[in-house]
Amino acid sequence: MFRIVAAYNQPEDPEKFLDHYQNVHLPLARTMPDVRSIQWGRVVDLAGGTPDAFVITTMDWDTKESALASLASPEGVAGNEDMANFAQAGVTVSMVEVAQ
Repeated sequence: MFRIVAAYNQPEDPEKFLDHYQNVHLPLARTMPDVRSIQWGRVVDLAGGTPDAFVITTMDWDTKESALASLASPEGVAGNEDMANFAQAGVTVSMVEVAQ
């Protein structure tokens, strides 16, 4: 399995980020071909501070090749371009070959 992990930095306007993320970006990401699963959540700091990341998302594919093809698809390109609309604070993306 191949996984993409996206860690979105704390946005200036968290509610605006979440609105766009949930109502525009996630539905767009779910149209990408061959995506096995998409999971996301808000990051919490158990000590009560503000974590560096605001939202973490994972996306899984069966293989690295299917992930790369999905990212290069029109839907994948549209999702990548959409990041400029809500992730202005930055995002760190990691590509992971999952060991099982």
